[in-house]
Amino acid sequence: MHKLLMFNDEKLLRRSLTHRSYINENPGEGGDNERLEFLGDAILNFISGEYLYRVHPEMGEDEMTRRRAALVDEKQLARFAIEVGLDFRMRLGQGAIREGGYQNPNLLSSTFEAVIGAYYLDNKRDIEALRPLVEQLFDSVPEGVMVVRSNIDSKNKFQELAQANGAKAPPKYVTEKLGGADHAPEFFSRVYVDDKLYGEGKGRSKKDAEKQAAEDAIAKLKKRGLL
Repeated sequence: MHKLLMFNDEKLLRRSLTHRSYINENPGEGGDNERLEFLGDAILNFISGEYLYRVHPEMGEDEMTRRRAALVDEKQLARFAIEVGLDFRMRLGQGAIREGGYQNPNLLSSTFEAVIGAYYLDNKRDIEALRPLVEQLFDSVPEGVMVVRSNIDSKNKFQELAQANGAKAPPKYVTEKLGGADHAPEFFSRVYVDDKLYGEGKGRSKKDAEKQAAEDAIAKLKKRGLL
């Protein structure tokens, strides 16, 4: 068993593995993992940023930003989740399972974030207990994959374009959940620059909706001949 699944508090681990679709079908089982997911997302962003700052002292801010996005995007976190053995440990509702939930990148990445948050709490909020385990996963990502994926991150690309065209502030994303099933939610995002709407997008996760909004904004800039 991977160390990320070795907890002192088994209830905390169980909650981190519990998706809301499971709770909807088993209301007596306590809470879902969404708050832990929020915490894990923040922790991963911090650790990945510090990791890149330390490991690549020659790297500039823009490249570090792109690589951080590549390290913690949905597809990569889903791969980490499978690597540590979360896929068939997730507690999902039967509807989610029937629709391939154990292989769903959105569910896998969200559960991985929740486990990270829970592990941090289980270790008395000591991030140093978590850092070596996460950095070992970061080290496993091939350099070539990092370069390719960091170069195609839509949100970072749009931010660079906005700044090059005189934007006073970074793009702002306003994202809301539209609905959808518990195991297949739908999100809608709008991206603004200096309070002007530039693009819109939908996705199965907040991150994917924002990515689609950024791609929509880039496409519109190209159509207007601004690229």
